Amino acid sequence: MFADEPAPEAPAVVTTGTLFGVGMGPGDPDYLTVRAVRVLERAPILVHFCKKGRRGNARTIADAVLRDPAREFPLVYPYTTELAPDDATYVSALAGFYDDAAARLADHLGAGRDVAILSEGDPFFYGSFMHLWRRLKDRFPVEVVPGVTGMSGCWTRAGTPITWGDDVLTVLPATLPHAALAERLRGTDAAVVMKLGRHLPKVRAALSEAGLLDRAVYVERGTMAGEKVIPLAGKPDDEAPYFSMVLVPGEGRRP
Repeated sequence: MFADEPAPEAPAVVTTGTLFGVGMGPGDPDYLTVRAVRVLERAPILVHFCKKGRRGNARTIADAVLRDPAREFPLVYPYTTELAPDDATYVSALAGFYDDAAARLADHLGAGRDVAILSEGDPFFYGSFMHLWRRLKDRFPVEVVPGVTGMSGCWTRAGTPITWGDDVLTVLPATLPHAALAERLRGTDAAVVMKLGRHLPKVRAALSEAGLLDRAVYVERGTMAGEKVIPLAGKPDDEAPYFSMVLVPGEGRRP
């Protein structure tokens, strides 16, 4: 380089935002972690999933922290329980929904704005966050803030230790076919059955077939307003909201 030639300019530093998956815990805002609260207080974009015309449960939990609605970024599901999860229309619509949401959030992240996605329970446990994480994780920095899972909140509020000694715990979605539920229940020491909703009659029948109905505990809206905890055998109807589950405590080794 000659003395009178200008020095080359340093390359511009591009700073992107960070994608946060924030575990919101099982429902009671007192179970939010310190890290979750700090991210919620500072992130300029706060994403929450919801059904059309309703607030998502994760957003409801955040009422204890959020005071600035201008930061909110709702993502409205095209379907929730209207179609079966393996229905081709459902699969296609959800894939397009997550693709579009990821593109919209990428615009904010690319502009240097942090994005926090509110997730019921823990973000990496049956969470919608994972679908956006999969689409964005190779392009932007990511931090996942773990949260108290719904099942942990439920067995705590039920006063029911779930595993003892060498018990094996199996977590099952109630959406499985009856035969698969019964088979897996027969082969485990303790179980949590999630996503009950309209599947409760099938779950009850599978538990009975596996010889576990008398040990099963039904928990509805655990740690939330309207919480119910009763033996499943004593539940007189087959009505169950989405935020309900069945616990089958283990009976393993105890000193």
